[in-house]
Amino acid sequence: MKDFMMLFHSEPDPDFNPTPAQIEEEVKAWQDWMDGIGAQGKLKNPGEALGFEGKTMHADGTVTDGPYAEVKEIVGGFMIVSATSIEEAIQLSKGCPVLSSGGKVEIRDIMVLDGM
Repeated sequence: MKDFMMLFHSEPDPDFNPTPAQIEEEVKAWQDWMDGIGAQGKLKNPGEALGFEGKTMHADGTVTDGPYAEVKEIVGGFMIVSATSIEEAIQLSKGCPVLSSGGKVEIRDIMVLDGM
């Protein structure tokens, strides 16, 4: 088994003001999807949703506001799964709620560095 990180990308919609019922529905969709992966013994870390506040440190030492100041897309969260291959990790990403709203799931292998 190998570990993979799933990064959830979406475009912010400043006009979207969800109702409490819509928020509850979205949370349930995420929980159901993660529970399905967990039931297979593949959910290594449920990850976290990321907030909107942040700063970016640049190589020259400057700091700018926002984690995504120059892009239209945000990384809204992440989780870690275990899978036998990247193809299996891709299969696990199917049904992710971010996909139903036009977002995407980036799947990256996690390198194991000897001695660290």
